[in-house]
Amino acid sequence: MSDAPEMNPSPAKQAEAHPLDALTGGAFSAATSGDRAARIREWLGTQPSEEQLQEVFKELSVRDKSVARLVRERIDDIRRVKSQEVIAVEWAQKAQDLLAAAPLNVAEAVAWQRDAARAGAPLSREPLAGLKQQLAERVKTIEDLQHRVQVQREAAVLLAQRIEVLSTKSWHDAAAAQEGLRADVANWQAQASELTGDASWPSVNDRFPPQLQNSQTQLLVVWEAFESALTLTQAAAADEQAPLPPVPMWADEIRVARGLPSELVAAAPAKAVASKPAKVDAMHKQQTAVQAVQPALQALAAAQDKAAAIAEVRALLKQQGRWLDAATAQQVHEQLLAAGDTQGWQPQQVDRVREELVAKAEGLLARPEGQALGGRKLQEALRQLREQWKQADQGAAPNHALWKKFDDACNSAYKQVEAWLERVRAEAGQHKAARLALIDEVKAWAAAHAQTQDWKQATRALRQFAERWRDGGHVGEKQFAELQTAWKQAMAQAEAPLHAAQKASIDRRHAMIAEAQVLADAPSLRIDAVKALQQRWQAEAQAVPLDRKHEQKLWDTFRKPLDEAFDRKGAERSRAPSLEHLPPHDRAVLEAAKALQAANTSGDASQIRGAMAALEAVLHAQPSAETDVAVTEAASHTDASPSAVVKQDRPVVAVRGDDRPGAKKEAVAPVRDLRASARKDARPQRAERGPRLGDAAFRAQREALEGAQFALRKLAAQAHGEAVSHLVDAWVHRDAERLPSAQELGGKVTAQVRNAWVQAVAAPATGDAGEALLRLEIAADVPTPAEHLSARRMLQLQLLTRRNAATPDQTWSQDVATVLAAAHSDAAARRLHNVLKPLMRK
Repeated sequence: MSDAPEMNPSPAKQAEAHPLDALTGGAFSAATSGDRAARIREWLGTQPSEEQLQEVFKELSVRDKSVARLVRERIDDIRRVKSQEVIAVEWAQKAQDLLAAAPLNVAEAVAWQRDAARAGAPLSREPLAGLKQQLAERVKTIEDLQHRVQVQREAAVLLAQRIEVLSTKSWHDAAAAQEGLRADVANWQAQASELTGDASWPSVNDRFPPQLQNSQTQLLVVWEAFESALTLTQAAAADEQAPLPPVPMWADEIRVARGLPSELVAAAPAKAVASKPAKVDAMHKQQTAVQAVQPALQALAAAQDKAAAIAEVRALLKQQGRWLDAATAQQVHEQLLAAGDTQGWQPQQVDRVREELVAKAEGLLARPEGQALGGRKLQEALRQLREQWKQADQGAAPNHALWKKFDDACNSAYKQVEAWLERVRAEAGQHKAARLALIDEVKAWAAAHAQTQDWKQATRALRQFAERWRDGGHVGEKQFAELQTAWKQAMAQAEAPLHAAQKASIDRRHAMIAEAQVLADAPSLRIDAVKALQQRWQAEAQAVPLDRKHEQKLWDTFRKPLDEAFDRKGAERSRAPSLEHLPPHDRAVLEAAKALQAANTSGDASQIRGAMAALEAVLHAQPSAETDVAVTEAASHTDASPSAVVKQDRPVVAVRGDDRPGAKKEAVAPVRDLRASARKDARPQRAERGPRLGDAAFRAQREALEGAQFALRKLAAQAHGEAVSHLVDAWVHRDAERLPSAQELGGKVTAQVRNAWVQAVAAPATGDAGEALLRLEIAADVPTPAEHLSARRMLQLQLLTRRNAATPDQTWSQDVATVLAAAHSDAAARRLHNVLKPLMRK
């Protein structure tokens, strides 16, 4: 490995200052890609503008694509933020429209957040965050209004029931409760008015306002009837001539007060007298039930553990629930709902629930084809249905007919569950046998490969065993626990040699990490030792595989000190001596490269080519005159030395020849040329190499040449585009003076072709350019506008029939002259511009 770059380091990046170095903190003069990336990251931390990012990316994409990717990511982030701002404005407008609408559409308001998140709107930033909060509050307000409407409906029902209960008692009790009821009714009406007067009331669901209106109407009707009946009752009590009230209980009470017999007692049939003991017994049971339930309800209201208290109340209702009156049953229902029981207690709806459960049970087997439930789902569905039946039975009288239908439907469906269970048991037996065989196979493998050293193959085999165990199929929980214990023991026995090898490998790797730290801390970095250490690490990694994450962590720890050492070495190279300490040839190359980069920024093609030629001349410059003289003298001395050697005569030895008649004389063997240059397989002579460049000079000239080539390509493309634009402009004004010169038009356009174009432009507009434009588009292989596609296809078919006619790519210059001779139009100018760019560049 040569150390020439270390012997003659040179600050190539400091010798020349890139125009963007001051902006990026010296990123373009960095010696290594890592240093350049670090400086670009620091510069990106200053939050540069998008224009600066575009300029730096344009230059870096030529020099270092990996570092340019960082700038590109920042540009993409800026564009993404701008895109999100546009999306945010759009969704903010939608939210404001929703909020400004008089009846807020709750469904759209709820879907706004979901749709905005799908569209990529930044919901966590303002103004979307505030608008999201406002929509959520509006929706919450509307839902609260709807809940309050339901509460008002229940309250209206309870008030009406209180009024109806008073009609069955003495009118004196009703008169005593009149003021309280009047206050409650007024309070209910005030709350209803408050609901309808809320700003969000128009946004409430359409089904709630009629419900509130109906409840209010019914309550007012009951209350007005109660007040009217009570007024008549009071007047009848004060005046014997006044008519009796329409309430039977109160009218009978007034009749008794006037000394008349009670009509209610007289109208009772004789049969009622006979059944009086049964009614007394029912009333006694009702009182007993109420007395038993009331303490349980009080305990439920004061209990901390609501679930246990609810269970006690339901157990009591199962025994006493059938004897409770309507008022107590309603009280039980309300307290259960208040305690958190969503079902409450409504024994009159139990049969309806039971019928629904029967229908569900019968529907388990009557499902459409292809939608039948599997064994597990069918088993879970049956379990849930039976639990729901048990809950419906709590606190209500049993219905044996519905139970019989429900139980028969469940038993019919359970037959499929039993068949599925039998199949599962059979499969579980097969799976158990397969797992036992796998355990035996693992034990046999462990015994056969106890002394193996191919740890990769061992790891692969153990992984395959684990996958087969994972895919072994279902067995019972108890059987799986027993099999899992045996499996773990077999795998532990099989993995023991691998774990021991991995532990030894980890120890060796830690030792290599320590060696790497020692090499990195040494004053001079030994490249050969680093390479040898890395080869040892790779050999160890290939021999003994570890867990991927652990192995990556060890590798990062191993390479960290070495990377830091190489970074220090790069930093030391960047702190190289000045130009005065460089060899003359390197100094000349650096100056020529600097001149070439200055020419690149000038934008003059001739100046760039001249600077490139100067740099090439300096690169291939011959050694100095003193060196030439020394080399010449050495060569002459070498050439003269063979002639100075005195040839020594070999001794003559007499040998008798074969002089017999007819003897065949041997041919004289040709003399061999033993020089190396006379050999047929000799290598061709190579020209004398120029002096070896240092690292700084080599990098400087390479980057200067790459920049020059890029600038020349850019200038050539720019000149070509300008020439085409000037040609089209000359056609527009029909001015031959504006036609570009032959040199500007390029090598594809000869002087004869240009003269034809000049004549076409100078002459008055004649002819039609439609076919000529189509031929040009075919020759340039560019798309044709949609309105001319049919004409192009027709022309292509005609060209296929003209066997000896010239093709469009052979006559494109004449077709251009035809177009220039025709009248100008914007569409034709665009089409001509599109075809001339590729045709003149071919």
